[in-house]
Amino acid sequence: QVQLVESGGGLVQPGGSLRLSCAASGSIVSMNTPGWYRQAPGKERELVATVTSDGSTNYADSVQGRFTISANNAKNTVYLQMNSLKPEDTAVYYCNADVLYNYGNYRRRRTYWGQGTQVTVSP
Repeated sequence: QVQLVESGGGLVQPGGSLRLSCAASGSIVSMNTPGWYRQAPGKERELVATVTSDGSTNYADSVQGRFTISANNAKNTVYLQMNSLKPEDTAVYYCNADVLYNYGNYRRRRTYWGQGTQVTVSP
C-alpha cells in the first residue's frame, strides 16, 4: 500500500561522495518530517538527518558540515548528499517518514521505514 525505496548506496573511497534517494510510492497524500538513519553492524540505529516542511534541518554531530538533507515534496522524495565520506560512515542507511495516505474512504498517518541501502567507505 505504501512503500519507501532507497537507492544510491555503494562502495566509495574515503573523501568521496554519494547521493542517496528515498521515494515513497502508494496513495500518498504527504510525507512529514522525512529523515535518514544509519546502522553499523553491532551498533544501534542512529539519526543522521531530518528535514521539516519549513526547511528546518537536524543533523548528527558526526555528519554536520559534510551531509545535506533535502526533500522534494511534490515528488514525495527525500535525498541525502554525503560529501567527504569517512570509513566510520560505513553503515546501512534507512529513510524514514510519517506518511499521510489514503486508506479506503479515510486517511491514515503512520511511520514507514525503507529497506535500507548499504554505504561502504573503504580504499
